[in-house]
Amino acid sequence: APSCGMASRISVRSWASLAHRSLPRQVLSRTQRRSMSGGDGVGVSSISSVGFRLSRSGRFSGETDPMMEQFNSSLPYDKRMWRQDIEGSIGYASALGRIGLLSAEEVASLHAGLKLVAAEWEAGKFVEKPGDEDIHTANERRLTELVGAVGGKLHTGRSRNDQVVTDVRMWMRDEIREQIGFMKDLIATASDRAEKEMDLLMPGYTHLQRAQPIRWSHWLLCYAWQWKRDAERLEDILGRVNLLPLGVGALSGHPFGIDRQTLAKDLKFDGIVSNSLDAVGDRDFIIEYLMASSLAMVHFSRIAEDLILYSSTEFGFIKLADAYSTGSSLMPQKKNPDALELLRGKSGRVIGATFGLVTTVKGTPSTYNKDLQEDKEPLFDVADTLRACSQICNGVISTLKPVPEKMLAALDLPMLATDLSDHLVRKGVPFREAHHVAGAVVKLAEDRGCTLDKLTGDDLRECHPKFGDEAASSGPGGMWDYEAAVERRQTDGGTSRTAVLKQIAELRAWLAK
Repeated sequence: APSCGMASRISVRSWASLAHRSLPRQVLSRTQRRSMSGGDGVGVSSISSVGFRLSRSGRFSGETDPMMEQFNSSLPYDKRMWRQDIEGSIGYASALGRIGLLSAEEVASLHAGLKLVAAEWEAGKFVEKPGDEDIHTANERRLTELVGAVGGKLHTGRSRNDQVVTDVRMWMRDEIREQIGFMKDLIATASDRAEKEMDLLMPGYTHLQRAQPIRWSHWLLCYAWQWKRDAERLEDILGRVNLLPLGVGALSGHPFGIDRQTLAKDLKFDGIVSNSLDAVGDRDFIIEYLMASSLAMVHFSRIAEDLILYSSTEFGFIKLADAYSTGSSLMPQKKNPDALELLRGKSGRVIGATFGLVTTVKGTPSTYNKDLQEDKEPLFDVADTLRACSQICNGVISTLKPVPEKMLAALDLPMLATDLSDHLVRKGVPFREAHHVAGAVVKLAEDRGCTLDKLTGDDLRECHPKFGDEAASSGPGGMWDYEAAVERRQTDGGTSRTAVLKQIAELRAWLAK
């Protein structure tokens, strides 16, 4: 029998060739004769002109209200998991073969048929039919059309309760790994710019008021460290996502003794979910992902807000590339930071989706309830949003242009008042006293109508006798030199050249792991 493992990305030609090589002759001839929309004459009573109604077979005799069919259906959005559903089914068929519930020929037929179904999805030729409630019933319906009655054996011991959550976990692990890559790309972009633009100085702000001079590079790395934490959170969540729930049935366990540990290895899971009730009812791993995504979006929102301000005429620190800006429908002079505003705005969308699902799950009793079908739309929407925002943010940062003269012009001497108090501290003056004296010096300059660098050493000593003449120096390396002020912050995590280069090295070392 073919291996139950399946590459996450495989061409249509590969699927088709694998399938046709594996199908038994009698099945292959039927498949070749049958049209894409076929299904007649396979001898399975649950296939009818209105589709494959797995959830209503036997127990129900009346037809479903068409509005209820639409209300109940999740295929429009969960069909994006077609690949994971087929991978899981191939693995499950192998597991059934290992315990003797399927013959080797039946396993081969199911594998081949599932690969044909995959090829149809890959080529965009899969035909959805009424009664296809979700991706699981759609795939099983089409499989049974292709391979006949043996298709009805695939679901032995399996419930959609454990099947759907297996698909979701498989889909999420692929998505999370890609998203970690996007975050690492962002960190690399910020680190590269930080290294190249080390000489640019700008105001650092608290309370949105100019506070102290910093390096533009230091500001960039502020967000690089936040994105690193975002990536680490996703890596941590991945360990809890990549656990196999399959093989527990609807809620109580598998009646035929399936080997879940081997099945987990076949499907590339790190282990199994240990409690059958928890396996089908747990959505913590989705909520964790949404929460981590919400925090990442908060970081995107904050950098967007900074850059919106910095790109405004009032600041003018940066110019945004045309590729990430738009104009006004009325005012021809406008260049709007729409990419950044959407980054900021979409954070609310993601946070809302997170708390919407938390609210849905909190009211459900244990194990599976249909409410949990509401997990996938917010999951997919958040994943799509985070993926897009990561790449848009990278594009913005990669293409913006700093305006060094504007940054420098925004620096003013009162921002160095803290350095004046530090000068006194180095001479043994208690910080609180030095802080008070530095404020008095600022007031003295205001009263005299001059800038701080125009005060002499004698002027400073009027405020405190321990001021040395070097405190009045405005030359390179002096008290009123912005570059010197930045370089005085030499400690780890500071804004000096050495400290910033160390940050870049640390981030690159982490990226290289």
